Amino acid sequence: MAVIDIHTHAFPDELAPRAIASLEAECPWRAVAPGTVDALLRSMDESGVETAVLCTIATKPDQPKKILAWCDKIRSRRIVPLPSVHADTPDAAGWVKRFAEAGYVGIKLHPMYQSTAADDPRLDAVYGAAAEAGLFVECHCGLDIAYPPDDDRAAPRRYRAVLDRIPHLTLIATHLGGWRMWEEVESHLLGQDVYMETSFTFSELGLERAADMIRRQGVDRVLFGTDWPWAAQAGELERARQLPLEQDQIEAVLHRNAEMLLRL
Repeated sequence: MAVIDIHTHAFPDELAPRAIASLEAECPWRAVAPGTVDALLRSMDESGVETAVLCTIATKPDQPKKILAWCDKIRSRRIVPLPSVHADTPDAAGWVKRFAEAGYVGIKLHPMYQSTAADDPRLDAVYGAAAEAGLFVECHCGLDIAYPPDDDRAAPRRYRAVLDRIPHLTLIATHLGGWRMWEEVESHLLGQDVYMETSFTFSELGLERAADMIRRQGVDRVLFGTDWPWAAQAGELERARQLPLEQDQIEAVLHRNAEMLLRL
């Protein structure tokens, strides 16, 4: 089974130590690995993950050019990078079109680290350009352990508002639609035409509730993800295989659904 991890992070070798240290300083979580592409590939080899989607985040408006250059450098048969754009980037929609022309299949956004609520109207041009170009948008959803518990910039109801405005958008909602906001997920996103991925949900929800949400969402719209290097791929994969689902359903989550999105 060619497992696909739809949600990982890594940094350029020279930046990774500082980036990991900075992120660890903001929260009680600790990385399980150094956060480099080589370390990600080692983790994939050890855990049996064939392909990893590597999510970048443009935390400043002037970063898309550098991010795109790095994505061009690291992408391979096994590493599928997602470039990123900031709401305040000049011609943000134009950058999305450039990503598509360069052969990328999606982009990554994070409301907290980009200081922009998910449903901020400034992002409509970005979402619209992605939908028009056939790119998916993978977004952090729910709370974030590095931010206060009342920070709702990535709340599920905000993504529902985005989908109501831009119904043709292909959205990947991380953390089963909203980390530690799953009641709101059930009210606003569950059953909608949106993909969800599984990172940091099994230990929070338990396998029974996670499986119930996966069934209610529709197994064909759920993807396996880990948020590496913040969780070990091997452990998350073991939990995914223990989900009380049919084997064919587990295989859909672990690779078949992602293969379609990634055009593999």
